Amino acid sequence: MINLTNLTSHIRETIPIKLIVTSALSIGAGGSTGSLADKAIVRNARGQMIIPGSHLKGRLRHECEKIGTSLGWEIYYAPLPAFLCPDTSTCAQYKLDGYRGFHCPISQIFGDPFLPSRIIVDDLICELGETEEVIRPGVTINRYLHTAEDRKLYYTETSPVAAELEFIGQIHITKSAPLYTKALLISALRQIKNLGGSKSAGMGWVKWYIDNLEESDSSWSELG
Repeated sequence: MINLTNLTSHIRETIPIKLIVTSALSIGAGGSTGSLADKAIVRNARGQMIIPGSHLKGRLRHECEKIGTSLGWEIYYAPLPAFLCPDTSTCAQYKLDGYRGFHCPISQIFGDPFLPSRIIVDDLICELGETEEVIRPGVTINRYLHTAEDRKLYYTETSPVAAELEFIGQIHITKSAPLYTKALLISALRQIKNLGGSKSAGMGWVKWYIDNLEESDSSWSELG
């Protein structure tokens, strides 16, 4: 059973985040009920639009991997466990007491098959309440023939165009996370320009509003 009191006692610091969606947003799941669309917008129990924390966390990991590569770190990539947490490595500092295998600096934040995640990413919630959605038609394009596929018409729910919807949430960093975690996460957030699906159609463009991290903060020096 999860004890929420124990969970919060392991939090070292929290990053408050806010973003403004400057175009239509398409984050949803197929098979949702109560909508004529094949892919309905994800909402919480109050009917508010949300950006799932799992979606943001996945994008964050991808951006952190790119930053880590540019810093010269040895990064282990998903999804195969044999590559994500190998049994051998040339980097002795990737070995953690109590955990099998080796764990790169990115896995030490986001976790892997043997190491639990050291951050908790909240769902980002639109505080406007029940916002009216827009249903857009689309069609699957054959990548070889460059023509529309037969019987592949679909409908997608999106947020209103240019509604400037505001989403807010938090990222919680646990006490066991590496000291460079905050600097790396803030750097990665600023690299994310859009979220959700249909990005090639111009959807999901976002602006971030995040508190700046002082140059004197120790996490910058730990980042290298």
